[in-house]
Amino acid sequence: MSAKILVIPGSLRTGSHNARLAALAAKELTLLDADVTRISLADFPLPIYDADLEVKTGVPANAAKLKQMIGQHAGVFIACPEYNASVTPVLKNTIDWVSRVREKGEPPLAVFRNRVFALGAASPMIYGGMRSIMAMRQVLEVGCGALVVPEFVAIPRAEQAFDEKDELIEPRAAAALRTMLNRLIEMARLVGVNDVAMVGV
Repeated sequence: MSAKILVIPGSLRTGSHNARLAALAAKELTLLDADVTRISLADFPLPIYDADLEVKTGVPANAAKLKQMIGQHAGVFIACPEYNASVTPVLKNTIDWVSRVREKGEPPLAVFRNRVFALGAASPMIYGGMRSIMAMRQVLEVGCGALVVPEFVAIPRAEQAFDEKDELIEPRAAAALRTMLNRLIEMARLVGVNDVAMVGV
C-alpha cells in the first residue's frame, strides 16, 4: 500500500534552503513509492492567531483547507527554518490555526493525533536548524499530541550543502534524510492500515 505523505516547507522566502530540502524530500519520497503532495504555505495565507478574531469571524477558510489536507495524508514531513533558535512565525501560526479547526463531534487536535510527522531543517548556521526541530517537536508532541518519528535531519551550512541537481553533497546527511523518510513511510503505512480497520468497525 502506497503511503500518502504531505510535505510542508515552513518558509515563504524566495530561495529558501528549507524549501529546497522539502523539494528533495518530496523527490526521495516519490522514489520510495510514496504518494506525495508538496505545498507552499504562501498559498494558504493566514492572519496572526487571535482568539478575539476567531470569536468574531470564525476559523479562516485556509486553516480549514490545511486541516483537511493534513487529514488526507497518513504522514507529514515539515522542513523547519530557524528564527532566533526557534520555529518561524509562519509555521507556528499555521499550526496554531489548524489546531483550532474542529468538525462537529470531533475531539480536539484529532488531525494531529491520527498521523505521523517527521522533521528536518537546513540552516547556514552550524547547528543546521536543530533548535527549530526541537521547538517544533515540542509543539507537535506536547502541544498537539502528535506522533513524531525519532529520526530527523539537520543540514548545517546549507548554502554549501546542495549540488547543482539540488541533491545533498554530504553522504551522511543524504543517508540521514533517507533513513528518516523510510521511517516516516513505514509508520504512515501502519497508520493507514489502522484507519482502514477503524472504517470497517
